[in-house]
Amino acid sequence: MSSKGNIAVIGADLRQIYMIKSLYEKGYTIYTYGINNDLITDKIKKTSSLHEAMQESNILICPIPFSKDNKDIAFLNLYEDKNVKHFMEELNKKHILFAGMIPDYLSSHCNRNKIITYDFMKMNDVAILNAIATAEGTIAEAIKRSSINLHGSKSLVLGFGRCAKVLASKLKAFDVDIYVGARCKDDIALAVAYGYHGILLDDLEKDLNSFDFVFNTIPALILTEDKLKKLSPYVTIIDIASAPGGLDYSAAESLNLNASLCLGLPGIYSPKSSGEILAGVVETILIERSGEFETK
Repeated sequence: MSSKGNIAVIGADLRQIYMIKSLYEKGYTIYTYGINNDLITDKIKKTSSLHEAMQESNILICPIPFSKDNKDIAFLNLYEDKNVKHFMEELNKKHILFAGMIPDYLSSHCNRNKIITYDFMKMNDVAILNAIATAEGTIAEAIKRSSINLHGSKSLVLGFGRCAKVLASKLKAFDVDIYVGARCKDDIALAVAYGYHGILLDDLEKDLNSFDFVFNTIPALILTEDKLKKLSPYVTIIDIASAPGGLDYSAAESLNLNASLCLGLPGIYSPKSSGEILAGVVETILIERSGEFETK
């Protein structure tokens, strides 16, 4: 085994393809399973089964999200051993698991069996840098899906968490007139301090028909049918909250509104940057734990 530890990457989107390239260039031995991409060179070892990948490697990097249906590992649709339960049977104390949005039942299993896990989406450094890529992708989607300029538009950003703050900052550079809708008065005060307008969610219905764009970051049903009816028929709605999103999509369709749930934007718009961020985070952690590999 490499003194740095062997890494198995199991299932991947394009950002993790770039992560593989970066980790390989840093000197790690990489095994892959369920990944076919022209960017993966012959120097990176391909395995023929989940069992082989996990036997060969003590460091496991799985997709973001780990599972899309809470049953199978993401991006392994064509493979018989894609089931999370099968993966859990193969896990043991020698493994360190990296993934995104690890299901609670898998986290509990790892805790019980003293298997070290790192959830990319719970790491502040990843989340902050991921918010930049998400904001840029959100703006790209808005430009692509609308018939008007962002410049000079009146836009509503729902929520004022990490992604919303970065998104509002980027939109401001486009000379957008920004309104922030939030539940918390402290968030409203902070939005005003940043130079935006603030609206409490309880007061949201008053001026909904005046917005050209609505950007939702809240992972809860905010834009109900009643609220959607008050929006301009020409509005563009970009929803980046976790599935199923923050609006009633059946109502939006019946109202013929231009509404889109846009997930996984970093992997679509900036996979290389996002992949290199992931590689850097993984390497930092592995360097900190490097003394453990020889004893596992």
